[in-house]
Amino acid sequence: MQPVPDYAEEQGAGGETHQTAGNGVDVLTTQHGHPVADNQNTLRQGALGPALLEDQHFREKIFHFDHERIPERVVHARGYGAHGYFELTDSLADVCRADVFQRVGEQVPAFVRFSTVAGSKGSVDLARDVRGFAVKLYTQEGNWDIVGNNIPVFFIQDAIKFPDLVHAAKPAPDRAFPQAQTAHDNFWDFISLTPESMHMIMWTMSDRAIPRSFRFMEGFGVHTFRLLDAEGNSTFVKFHWKPRLKLQSVLWNEAVKINGADPDFHRRDLWDAIESGDFPEWDLGVQLFDQAFADGFDFDVLDPTKLIPEEILPVRIVGRLVLDRVVDNFFAETEQVAFCTQNVPPGIDFSNDPLLQGRNFSYLDTQLKRLGSPNFPNLPINAPRCPMAHFQQDGHMAVRNPKGRANYEPNSWGPVSGGPREDPARGITSFAEQAEGPKQRLRPESFADHYSQARQFFISQTPIERKHIGDALVFELSKVERPDIRTRMLSHLANIHDELVVSVAEGLGMPRPKPATAAREPRTDLAPSPALSIVGNGPEALTGRKLGILLGDGADRALFDALVKAVEEAGAVFEVIAPKVGGVPLSDGAVLAAKHKINGGPSVLFDAVAVLCSAESGALLARDKVAKDFLSDAFGHCKFIAYSPEAAALWQAAGLADEIDEGCIELTAAADARGFVQACAPLRFWQRELATDR
Repeated sequence: MQPVPDYAEEQGAGGETHQTAGNGVDVLTTQHGHPVADNQNTLRQGALGPALLEDQHFREKIFHFDHERIPERVVHARGYGAHGYFELTDSLADVCRADVFQRVGEQVPAFVRFSTVAGSKGSVDLARDVRGFAVKLYTQEGNWDIVGNNIPVFFIQDAIKFPDLVHAAKPAPDRAFPQAQTAHDNFWDFISLTPESMHMIMWTMSDRAIPRSFRFMEGFGVHTFRLLDAEGNSTFVKFHWKPRLKLQSVLWNEAVKINGADPDFHRRDLWDAIESGDFPEWDLGVQLFDQAFADGFDFDVLDPTKLIPEEILPVRIVGRLVLDRVVDNFFAETEQVAFCTQNVPPGIDFSNDPLLQGRNFSYLDTQLKRLGSPNFPNLPINAPRCPMAHFQQDGHMAVRNPKGRANYEPNSWGPVSGGPREDPARGITSFAEQAEGPKQRLRPESFADHYSQARQFFISQTPIERKHIGDALVFELSKVERPDIRTRMLSHLANIHDELVVSVAEGLGMPRPKPATAAREPRTDLAPSPALSIVGNGPEALTGRKLGILLGDGADRALFDALVKAVEEAGAVFEVIAPKVGGVPLSDGAVLAAKHKINGGPSVLFDAVAVLCSAESGALLARDKVAKDFLSDAFGHCKFIAYSPEAAALWQAAGLADEIDEGCIELTAAADARGFVQACAPLRFWQRELATDR
């Protein structure tokens, strides 16, 4: 017989207790605290006999396993989250009474969940899709959920169309594919019959829909909200999250290959950044305006398919968001976190944006269905960090219950035993807006212009970004089987810009159709908005990015060390790729371990690359197809490439020896490393694509 362990109880870090054996190891128990003797075998009647129903450990274990999944989100199913804090840097006390906007320097706990919209939980990170950017701030007056996206506008103007939009984008019900894609008939049939979507389509067909990292994308509250001061006066507001590491996206060909090499690319990037202490940061910006501005603006500020250009209404930075801690348990936090647009503290209020009004109604239902109980706010990730007092009781998962006799209000039981009471001075109040008019189903005339801001977005892009929009539309529409849907979509593009419709029609091999009938004549006088360009708002250094260094045996140690030093001085990181992951001997005989074997570390995983080798190992790399792909992909994706002279054979073998350009920098001495890292600042040498049309 095994000796009976000496059990003891010790307090866990989270307040829980553990049973420990004499050697200090936690003892495995059932959910009810019973120590488990054997976790390897079910209870049987004899060695080869039947399993016994009385095996309560097996019954509990398999029961829990059978029920450990909850319904995934209908949209935003694939998400990833992290903890952090929001710090106020500029008080808004003059226009908003919300506690979170009062005291400069004060920090508020935060949880942020990034997501894709269309794909399931098991889809890939780099799908062409809108990205969710949902922020939960645990303020002293309750949770504030800013449930936004990385795009400031949306496909539809009224929430009643949301089921249709999502059904059209999701896999077709008869065949259950395609997954996490919009390149199919159903989606473009709906879009081509919904002209209000044209502005959003420009965004989703741009590189905004394939961000390089969560850390390098903007977030937007999408809708117009209100800020209320202590007297109930209203100021309209639009919320912006601006990444301090600037904007960056990938090419479509690159995204496809990243999905093959690492479908968890965005998740891994966020995890690695936080775990290494390179905490992602965003500035919170606000566009503040009054009713007079709203009345005089070219478009209706309540229309969620429109934005206010930053050049017309500058963004005022009022705070910063820092993510500094990964989750302890993905399911308990990232999967069970519940965001609701209606969760706002006193001082934040809603506008009459019809899409926002519908979201406010819908989100509570969604969380009830997904999490299974009206008590989902009791889950630790959703629970406010401020005191709570209410009369809600019972129900599934009721882990917090009121004490005492009174479970209703008003009551006669006095201020202590009678429970909480309302506070007109501190409580949530709504803006006293006058509403009038008949009950009817309609869209206001002020929502009727569907093309002007779509055109403005297109002309605000740099030439390479315009090309990518056209290329994306050609790819997506080429997957549409019905010619009439393609033609209908082209007729909408004809209302946006001549350059765009011509390039897409030519790419599809179709004639240019007549422009679609517009509810309101498109405007061509809107000025470009440089703030809408990714390239125009890209990084100014390699900071926060990753260099991939492909090493061959005998690579110059001094050159490698100089390159690593320059990368680290720039606030970037590096990873080594080699023919064998076990290590590569350098020129001084030292063996350096590799992060990736070459066929597991393609150049698409890095922001810039370097190839360092000896003449002998360079010749070996030149005979390796994967090494040639590493170099040709980096070149085709317009990345900056450093190389030692001994890599000449690889350039030749990849067919690129005659195409070396200014984005390809030869490192002949250690002193050249710093210049290469400085040259990488824009991250892409776009002239290469424009010149070669790769």
